[in-house]
Amino acid sequence: MKSHYKIALVGNPNAGKSSLFNQLTGLSQKVGNFPGVTVDKKTGTCHLNDVHTAEIIDLPGTYSLFPKSPDEQVVTDILLNPKDEWYPDMIVVVADASNLKRNLLLFSEVKDLGIPVLLALNMMDVVKKSGFHIDLSSLQNSLRVAVITTNARSGEGIKELKQQIITTLSEKKPQLSSEIFVDTIQFPEGLTQNIRSKFALPNDYTAVQYAHQAQDAHFLDDQSQQFLEEQRQRYGFQSRQWQTEETLARYAKIRRIVSDAVHKPSASKQNPLTTQLDNILLHRVWGFVIFFAILFLIFQAIFAWAQYPMDFIDAEIAQFTGWLHSVLPQSMLTDLLTDGLIAGVGGVLIFIPYIAILFAFINILEETGYMARVVFITDRIMRTFGLNGKSVVPLISSVACAVPAIMATRNIDNWKERLITIMVTPLMSCSARIPIYTILVALVVPEQKVFGIFNLQGIILMALYLLGFVAALVSAWIMKFFLQRKDRSFLIMELPDYKTPRWGNVGLTILEKVKTFVFEAGKVIVAIATVLWVLASYGPGNQMAEAEQAVRSQAKESTELEDHVAAAKLEASYAGHFGKFIEPAIRPLGYDWKIGIALISSFAAREVFVGTLSTIYSVGSESEDMTTIQDRLRSEVNPQTNGPMYTPAVASSLLLFYAFAMMCMSTLATVYRETKGWKWPIIQLVYMTGIAYLSAFIVYTILK
Repeated sequence: MKSHYKIALVGNPNAGKSSLFNQLTGLSQKVGNFPGVTVDKKTGTCHLNDVHTAEIIDLPGTYSLFPKSPDEQVVTDILLNPKDEWYPDMIVVVADASNLKRNLLLFSEVKDLGIPVLLALNMMDVVKKSGFHIDLSSLQNSLRVAVITTNARSGEGIKELKQQIITTLSEKKPQLSSEIFVDTIQFPEGLTQNIRSKFALPNDYTAVQYAHQAQDAHFLDDQSQQFLEEQRQRYGFQSRQWQTEETLARYAKIRRIVSDAVHKPSASKQNPLTTQLDNILLHRVWGFVIFFAILFLIFQAIFAWAQYPMDFIDAEIAQFTGWLHSVLPQSMLTDLLTDGLIAGVGGVLIFIPYIAILFAFINILEETGYMARVVFITDRIMRTFGLNGKSVVPLISSVACAVPAIMATRNIDNWKERLITIMVTPLMSCSARIPIYTILVALVVPEQKVFGIFNLQGIILMALYLLGFVAALVSAWIMKFFLQRKDRSFLIMELPDYKTPRWGNVGLTILEKVKTFVFEAGKVIVAIATVLWVLASYGPGNQMAEAEQAVRSQAKESTELEDHVAAAKLEASYAGHFGKFIEPAIRPLGYDWKIGIALISSFAAREVFVGTLSTIYSVGSESEDMTTIQDRLRSEVNPQTNGPMYTPAVASSLLLFYAFAMMCMSTLATVYRETKGWKWPIIQLVYMTGIAYLSAFIVYTILK
């Protein structure tokens, strides 16, 4: 018996598979992509005991081995291909014990593959609360596998699961030459024999699956696909017909097994809390009222709770910058460190409280089961605008980040519906826009209460998010005519029971998301801040020195002299020349060349906008070492009007521009990967930039 294994976790969506994966692996996890596809691959190391370890593979959720999406196809490709690098030594099928009948379909198919398997009945706490009782002995005898009960939320049963994994692996691997879960199904004998012989397969059911997957399995080359197609035609194998008959036969046997093993509660114990809450939260009127009220409270909390920690971080960064200036020798490297790197990174770190609060609320809504209700009640509206019901999930997810949200569209079967969802998802305001929104809203919107309790800045922030949502719906409605989508699809999903959030998981999720936000943005910011500092600190020829000399010769010594010198040198730098080059194109929006530099740099990532402004306005300005970015923006003067640069008209124009603009190279790269070409990313960039420019121009023209 070897000491290290590969164990695959397989299960239906919402069965608790990911929670069980977290319990088994802890923090020793890695996330990547399966080779050749954009499906997430989560792996982690589990110490089964002092001797044996296992590489746990968290496969995407699937309802059966007959895939209907790229995620489900990954599961089938791995489990059918013994040569795959992730082919498991053993499979743990994670089943929702409160919905055993549906979950056992996948288990029965996996068991017939001949790979060592055990069944983990998760969510047993839900079963007990509902009054049901599962006879484990009866279930084990009927299924002929070990059954372990777990509660992945609390960690109950994990120790027993690890022990049973070792026990199952030490047993002789089952040989299923002709036996399948349903003995009434008889597949063409010659078909299974020929396929088994050709591919050296362990049993008949795997051979049958090869016949089903002849044209879809990614690991089959052209010659293999041709051979399978010839065998299908020779024996008259109709995949859809066989799949239907097999599924019906499996469910017939599963119903008998469940009937013997699961004992229903008395009528007095029925009427769970879930039903009572759903009567309110799924109501056609009150459901939407409650949903928007929750959104309103979230954005109120972002401003009310995050202000104090944000001020603390801002002050500490400014103090640290001032301290470095005092202890380090005056040099180019010191200026690069303090005015370039720290100023840029600090412009992102300051928004950690906002990001943390947003992700905390999103995760709590998912943990409690409420997010699934939001998907359900908004389904009809989504279909009215030409979107698939499943489009709600990417749209809501994009509030956090558009990249994983676009990848989540793989669950949409219809290509045109999926494409429309991909094209409009970036219009939803993601977390990267929060730094821009909060800094600009705080500049022009007074910090006052509405009706004595509501924060006006929070109301404006929520309005910006709703604006993105409306823009996404309108764009989708227009696109459905251009793409001529005539077919119609339906949302089919299971509503999970309401649960108390697992606060430990909520905390870990917040930590993970904030860390990702900071470090991923930090990589971009370090590079851009360095380039910006160089461009802002040097210029062609002697123009910067001449600009400084001209200012000093015309102005008397004053506390503001150095600021005027810094502004003149920045204007004469390479960055200033580039900003002046694009200024005519952005002047109708109220922007100057400094804002132009920030606009261009933020195409790498939206959140770089604030860091760029921080870098630009701190270059060469000794007096601003201890001031905040908000103070720097407030003190900026428009040379044409001698008034404030960031007026309500300019700030509102910027807010609308960033609400609609495609200012994220990572998102464009993801769209390219999902659509397999540059056509749609380019169209997306052009149409979103056009909307952003036009809306910013209109609001600036009206408000100026």
